[in-house]
Amino acid sequence: MSIIRHDSRGHLFTTEVDGVRAELEYTLADGVMSITHTGVPQSISGRGVAADLMRAALKEAGEHSWSVNPLCSYAAAFMRKQGQTPDKKHIDELLDEALKESFPASDPPSVGASN
Repeated sequence: MSIIRHDSRGHLFTTEVDGVRAELEYTLADGVMSITHTGVPQSISGRGVAADLMRAALKEAGEHSWSVNPLCSYAAAFMRKQGQTPDKKHIDELLDEALKESFPASDPPSVGASN
């Protein structure tokens, strides 16, 4: 894990890896942190630097009870991926099971059926 610095006045998280700087920019309005940009130069990509920046930003948002609006594509993808926790999968499985019990596949169709 890299050392992440947070400039709260500049709305910026930064880190340096091998002398190369990476950053995450955001705006803040009405309790909403909008992540607008994550920038990781190619020379340090693939090392989890952007993920470290995202975790720091989400931690900060959580500490202040801010909502997060991921405007940049990386932030949106990261949050989608993180949203698939085991708990969410378990809830989805329970909902699927409840639907199957409510509407079994073996029920004859009621529309257009003749007896």
